[in-house]
Amino acid sequence: MTHPAPTPVLHDRVILITGAAGCLGGVAARACAAQGATVILLDKTIPGLERIYDAIVASAAPEPAIYPLDLAGANEQHYRELAAVIEQQFGVLHGLLHNAAVLGPLSPIVHCNAADWNHIIDTNLNAPYLLTRALLPVMEKAADASIVFTSDSAARSGRAFWGAYGVSKIAVEGLARILADELESKGAVRVNTLIPGVIDSPMRRQAFPGENPDQRRPPASLEELYVFLFGPASTTRTGEVFEAEQFNR
Repeated sequence: MTHPAPTPVLHDRVILITGAAGCLGGVAARACAAQGATVILLDKTIPGLERIYDAIVASAAPEPAIYPLDLAGANEQHYRELAAVIEQQFGVLHGLLHNAAVLGPLSPIVHCNAADWNHIIDTNLNAPYLLTRALLPVMEKAADASIVFTSDSAARSGRAFWGAYGVSKIAVEGLARILADELESKGAVRVNTLIPGVIDSPMRRQAFPGENPDQRRPPASLEELYVFLFGPASTTRTGEVFEAEQFNR
């Protein structure tokens, strides 16, 4: 007797991923799609979005949606328009991964010029805030929904020379904790922070050019954690920091 295949854990969920054309964003998008989610791929790089789109379609996963947007140049109206499109096309949003980020120059604070500072803070902190605020109403329509902010193990401790990038990641973790506390009583939307750790990504190689490549874990090692954070197994988990290197359900 042939038994039916188990239902994928993210079946019928809609998940928006920022920085989807990048290394970790692509991993998250493919992992969630493989578990049945319809992923909305958001990035400023259209060829990269098309590449991830084609890979997901070729895998016979649910067809994703593409939404080109430069977070550094977006304003409140852009985010309201995105929320309206998602509500019109899908009716609800079950997941939001804040993955897009820029590193910028690593230097003493006094050497960081205002243009670089504003660009990094706009992309890494202001965009997640504005995007979350715009999308919360459509996420609250879900029986359960998950917001995941991405931080950085190297920057979050306030080490010297990490500049605006370090400030943005420290602030993002604070934003996640405050938002989780505010939403916990409502019960529908959980908020957590993901620390990828020492991953073989372009940003890691840029930040640590002298690091031994053999010490870095492959990006695909994050797949299980992404699926966990957006799936039913994490429904009761909120306000937590999940370090990928120590992840244990």
